[in-house]
Amino acid sequence: MMAGMAMNMGKGAIMDEFLMRAALAGAAVAVAAGPLGAFVVWRRMAYFGGALSHTALLGVSLGFLLGVSPELGVALTVVAAALVMGGARGVRGLSLDTLLGIVAHAALALGLIVAAWLDDVRLDLMGYLFGDILAVGWADVGWMWGGALAVLAALARLWRPLLSATVHADLAQVEGVDVRRVELAFMLLLALVVALAMKMVGILLVTSMLVIPAAAARAFARTPEGMGVLAAVAGLASVALGLGASYQFDAPAGPAIVVAVSLVFVVGVFRPKDA
Repeated sequence: MMAGMAMNMGKGAIMDEFLMRAALAGAAVAVAAGPLGAFVVWRRMAYFGGALSHTALLGVSLGFLLGVSPELGVALTVVAAALVMGGARGVRGLSLDTLLGIVAHAALALGLIVAAWLDDVRLDLMGYLFGDILAVGWADVGWMWGGALAVLAALARLWRPLLSATVHADLAQVEGVDVRRVELAFMLLLALVVALAMKMVGILLVTSMLVIPAAAARAFARTPEGMGVLAAVAGLASVALGLGASYQFDAPAGPAIVVAVSLVFVVGVFRPKDA
């Protein structure tokens, strides 16, 4: 009997530890994606985030092909894609949505082709496409928090000029803001957050952590800074709710988090107007 109790306590400790790791990893993504997602919503760049996320599979495949970690492959590939799309925005006769569609689908297809060449490696496509936050280790948690803090520090320095460029790019240029440089820096921060969030919700759902918390916060915020903070809070609440639902109902954790943040958005949209 005592042995059985000890075994159950051991299982409970292991379960508590992997849930703690998942919660910490999810919190890292939420606090970085929330404020950055506010600019994604204001600038109507949701499709840009989606295009970046589609390039992540190519990064995973290249990482295995070149013998480096998939996380490093994703980070380098997504950053390279952001630089390419940022540089090609000024090409005459090529609209932004067309460019994003080309890059997103070409990178996704190329990633699948490279994955098919990896005879000695078996890719967990479901894990990469939809996330596997419950499988993160302490090293992943440290890497995600390090990246999240770096993104927040860079965004804090970039906040005012980026906000000026978002409100009125021409006026910001007149006031001395290097709009092109600021926008490129913003795209690179987006690329880093996509690389961070891929482990949590996967390639196909990563845009949701940028867009939905910020959209939910928009219903309650009174200032731009307030919207950034509330977006992070909405993301944190969604991680907690999603992990709880995943544990309780044996649902995939990444999609559960996305459903949770979608419910937060619905509550914000349909709240009483005098609330």
